[in-house]
Amino acid sequence: MQLLKNHQHRRMPWKNGGGVTVEIAVFPADASVDNFDWRISTATVASDGPFSVFTGIDRTLSVLEGDGIILSVEGLDDQELKGETPPFSFPADSPTSAKLLGSAITDLNVMTRRGRFTHQVSRHQISAETAVSLSGATVLVFCSSGTVQAGEIQLEVNDCLRCEQCSNAELQLSGSGTVFVIALNPV
Repeated sequence: MQLLKNHQHRRMPWKNGGGVTVEIAVFPADASVDNFDWRISTATVASDGPFSVFTGIDRTLSVLEGDGIILSVEGLDDQELKGETPPFSFPADSPTSAKLLGSAITDLNVMTRRGRFTHQVSRHQISAETAVSLSGATVLVFCSSGTVQAGEIQLEVNDCLRCEQCSNAELQLSGSGTVFVIALNPV
């Protein structure tokens, strides 16, 4: 397992120039926003407006902080997303715009290149010792709030634990906080 500390994440401008993305992990490791097979990142959305279009990409978005947003994705019903809302998946190549429900939000983005990788994202509230299932070619456990222990490893806010070839494994987590488990699998 590899610990990806918050201070090590790469900061970069949005594809559409409207903000900054914090890239947590990307594959291949040297990929850009135009040629990744998968990418995990956070971003702050401070105003209403369009999302960047990523051709051939499937995307899942989760609200981490803030009042929430309404996502309008062409061809789908509008979705209201808040901190307690389940992660929302949509095609990143469909025109998409966001309307804030109040203050700025921070979101978690998981993106995979269609036909190359698939992904699943689940949210887990940790308040006692909890076992989470890790099943995927690559699995990331992202700590979005609190402090969570994974064995000897302590995850602080925005830290991420990366596990390769985690087929049908269980990870014991303890502490108090929220984590997202992201499973990435080649097609």
